[in-house]
Amino acid sequence: MNTPVQLLSASRQNLWRLNLIRMLVLSAQAGSVGLVWLLDFLPLPWQSLLVTLGMSLLLCLLTTLRLRGPWPVTEQEYAVQLGCDLMIHSLLLYFSGGSTNPFVSYYLVPLTIAAATLPWVYSMLLSALALTGYTVLLIWYHPLRLQHVQHEEFLISLHLFGMWLNFALSAAFITFFVVKMAGALRRQDQLQAERREASLRDQQLLAVATQAAGAAHELGTPLSTMSVLLKDLRHDHRNDPAMQEDLALLQDQVMLCKQTLQQLVRAAEADRRQATSELSVVEWLQRGLNRWHLMRPEASYRYHCLGQGEPPCLLPPADLTQALLNVLNNAADACPDQLEIRLDWDEQWMLISIRDHGPGVPLAIAEQLGRPFFTTKGKGFGLGLFLTQASVARAGGTVKLYNHEQGGTLTELKLPRTLDLP
Repeated sequence: MNTPVQLLSASRQNLWRLNLIRMLVLSAQAGSVGLVWLLDFLPLPWQSLLVTLGMSLLLCLLTTLRLRGPWPVTEQEYAVQLGCDLMIHSLLLYFSGGSTNPFVSYYLVPLTIAAATLPWVYSMLLSALALTGYTVLLIWYHPLRLQHVQHEEFLISLHLFGMWLNFALSAAFITFFVVKMAGALRRQDQLQAERREASLRDQQLLAVATQAAGAAHELGTPLSTMSVLLKDLRHDHRNDPAMQEDLALLQDQVMLCKQTLQQLVRAAEADRRQATSELSVVEWLQRGLNRWHLMRPEASYRYHCLGQGEPPCLLPPADLTQALLNVLNNAADACPDQLEIRLDWDEQWMLISIRDHGPGVPLAIAEQLGRPFFTTKGKGFGLGLFLTQASVARAGGTVKLYNHEQGGTLTELKLPRTLDLP
């Protein structure tokens, strides 16, 4: 079975286009030979010409069948296909006037295709083959002889028309097909660059995950010690209401840290077992906001659900929830007062927008945001937005930051509506 990668490869698409060019040229050649045969004013070796045209037709059919196969198209095969075109064209010219044939300049079309799609080595070999064919046709060819002298003016007119037709076909093929072929190669290069970038990001994520796993293991003991000490302090200062309030807040924060570490372990186990529960986007966002507000009790926000109709459902992975918490924390770090959080959706996307009233993102460093270990906060590690973008990209979404026209920063988290649904 053909895989999508093979079907969409640049080499396969270019071979398909080359075969299409070959069929169009074969139709023009067969039509020209048939017209000369019907007019019966120019003797040609009809049997040899028909055999050569048959070879071209057979090559078209074999290439069509070959494109149905699963094996990839290599550069060597593509060069051989162009070489076959050059040899068939040389044979047709040999039986129809050689270098005096107006279609002799069609040699340039396969060479242009080779220069646009193949490495220089193959282009040089094909150029040498075309030059050899052209040189041979200057000396050896089947000459065109008129049966009647009165046909001479008509032959000259036909020759001029052939030159025009050859120029028109060559210009059309070069302009349209070569541009398409070069575009396919550029898209393939871009796809390879994106894959390399994704691979590099995955390597960075793996390194961060390894460090996070070690840190999570090491933090368990000091958090347990802090929890015991806070209980003792609350017992020792049970008659001091102000101290009790502060100690209760500290104890809640320690418990939250322990729960986060426990959730990290549970999420890893659930991811291993592929055990995730389906939630509506409204419920998922509300749970995230409740958890975040417990982490940042000093922050205040206004939440608006703008979506119409039934809210979409999703199977949110743990790293996506953490990505939501990261963007909320970034907004609270900029300005914790009066954050505006909006949820909307349509037939394709779910959009979560978060606006803060902070100083905004300086344009000089806007392009650096999202890179690992780059931060605008003195206390940060520069990993929050990087991990957020990586998690959201894995889910098929995007994260974008804008400077709001009325001040502050607008963060948009865009997710596909069918996120992880079967």
